[in-house]
Amino acid sequence: MSLTYKSFRFLSLFLPLLFVFPQSTFSSSNSIQNLLQSQGLPGGLFPHDVKSFTLYPDGLLEVILDRPCLAKFDTRVYFDSVVRANLTYGKLMGMEGLSQKELFLWLPVKDIIVDDPSSGVIVFDIGVAYKQLSLSLFEDPPVCNPSDLEVLQPKIGRKEIGFEALR
Repeated sequence: MSLTYKSFRFLSLFLPLLFVFPQSTFSSSNSIQNLLQSQGLPGGLFPHDVKSFTLYPDGLLEVILDRPCLAKFDTRVYFDSVVRANLTYGKLMGMEGLSQKELFLWLPVKDIIVDDPSSGVIVFDIGVAYKQLSLSLFEDPPVCNPSDLEVLQPKIGRKEIGFEALR
């Protein structure tokens, strides 16, 4: 019975904080750099084209870009117009909206981790492997190029149109 009372007491203290400290929405790419650096991550993980971002009380970071775009770190990366991840110190976990090109495949980036900033290494979890890159690649925000998106979009031919094209 005391466990129920403790749970109720915790909830009665915690729930009002959600209304006192709502999510924070920001609109400057410089602010995203400051936020990332304050969390032990390099400031250049997101491109210059950040329109706004929101950090929710549960740690969910939602970054809004002007449009989907391609950039380059070590290899090419694709940013969707919305990128989400759980932000904790030194980590962006459970990422959605970011893919990295490896050879001829586009693989989703699942996590970005900086365990020890003094090592100079950042780790990208791309599902099938962990890719270690130099932190120096992420000092400045990358330039995102929307004109390269046609590479990712399929070409429409007769097969995609169907039998109507044969008439």
